[in-house]
Amino acid sequence: MEKVILVRYEEIFLKGLNKKIFENQLMRNIKDRLSPLGKVTVTRSQSRIYVESSDQGFDWDEAIIRLQKIFGIASISPVEKVESDYDAIKAKTLETIDKMLKKYQYKTFKVEAKRGDKKFPLNSPQICADLGGYILANFPSLKVNVHNPDFIFYVEVRESTYLYSEIIPGAKGLPTGTGGKATLLLSGGIDSPVAGWMIAKRGVTIDAVYFHSYPYTSDRAKDKVVKLAEILSRYCMGINLHIVPFTDIQLKINEKCPHEYLTIIMRRYMMKIAQRIAEKSGSLGLVTGESIGQVASQTMESMLVTNHAVSMPVYRPLVGMDKNEVIDIAKRIDTYDTSILPYEDCCTIFVARHPVTRPSLEKCLEYEKVLDEQGLIDEAVEKTEVVKIL
Repeated sequence: MEKVILVRYEEIFLKGLNKKIFENQLMRNIKDRLSPLGKVTVTRSQSRIYVESSDQGFDWDEAIIRLQKIFGIASISPVEKVESDYDAIKAKTLETIDKMLKKYQYKTFKVEAKRGDKKFPLNSPQICADLGGYILANFPSLKVNVHNPDFIFYVEVRESTYLYSEIIPGAKGLPTGTGGKATLLLSGGIDSPVAGWMIAKRGVTIDAVYFHSYPYTSDRAKDKVVKLAEILSRYCMGINLHIVPFTDIQLKINEKCPHEYLTIIMRRYMMKIAQRIAEKSGSLGLVTGESIGQVASQTMESMLVTNHAVSMPVYRPLVGMDKNEVIDIAKRIDTYDTSILPYEDCCTIFVARHPVTRPSLEKCLEYEKVLDEQGLIDEAVEKTEVVKIL
């Protein structure tokens, strides 16, 4: 009898002949995340993944927390593994339910069974009926309720038999590493971490770029973004965070360009620098947290002008969402409390009183002629600090 975690997936079933590629990547990601906890074995059988460990010090509780944040996992269950012998199954059933009743005040139950091993003498309905009666005979305090039970006792008969009563939701999506690579423009706000999480959920590996304006923004603002990257990395299998010194560029733009165009020109420079970094790291596109109409730099016209600054695709997962929808996700993925810490990011320092909401591309290009674009970008990229977050 062994302790095991059963891992289920959903969307991978749709991958046809490529299904094995996605399964193998998910198994590698699971092993990568759980190996620091102790010796672990990850196997696959009949469209299920099983996590096992013979290490006495293996932290099963932490393993469950980590598995919940791995993209591609639909749900997990801590299970008891026994040989597919009916006497062994009944004995383990009594032991498992006895432990549950000492912990929870359950009054009703039902049994759900799946027989994957057709050589097993009882079929699924027979297992449900017989094992349900066996539980009733041994636990007089319990009654059967097939419509709304306090708990469901699951039995899966495969090459071994797995007993469990808990199904814990996972992050779903596709396994990280199956969808290419993208570079996220990460600020200290609410939106961009959510955008990064959403694109990563599609199997995309994420790098991040943060623009730091010291001394106008403090090291606390930088630490806040590092913390956000650390939270995201728990889902994204690690992140390389590129911290770009942006002060000199902002000062030059502030000095030489019309104030109503400050925000849009700074945004264009961010995109150009992000693309340069993305190209070096092998990214196939940029990701931003923009949503149409949320602020002046996020109108359709503004997005058109910022898109023109780069040749890479720009992905905006939040483009049609309102703020409350974004906040709900931020709270769910644990970035919200960090995002609302009161440390200014570079975008809030050099803000025009009346920023243009319908910028002209022709005017932007004309205003930017007074700037040493190549020199400013080269210097910023050269001085960029890279923090590897695992």
